[in-house]
Amino acid sequence: MRRGSLSERTIKCSKPGCACAKDPKARHGPYHSLTHAVGGKTRSRFLTAEQAELVRQQIDTGREFRGRVDALWEACETWADGQLADLAASPEGAKKGGSKRASQTKSSKKPKRS
Repeated sequence: MRRGSLSERTIKCSKPGCACAKDPKARHGPYHSLTHAVGGKTRSRFLTAEQAELVRQQIDTGREFRGRVDALWEACETWADGQLADLAASPEGAKKGGSKRASQTKSSKKPKRS
């Protein structure tokens, strides 16, 4: 599994006589790159066509996993909301008066040293 995105692009070079400058179909490439965030910074690296196919599969697997985890979180939150509703509907959950506050001892103030 992997996070990130895979892109494929072609480029034109700066050689004056190269066909890539005039014909988009003659551009160089395709070049594959993997882009992902690491510690808040975007990182990219070039891949071979073979590596790109493997990375594409890894990204797809990661997205599928993420979808399943999100669905699990959704189910857990629905269940947890049901528990809250059950507690609010019970006679003990409907009592008024709030919680009792435990007494707190005040700390003695010590003079600051100069």
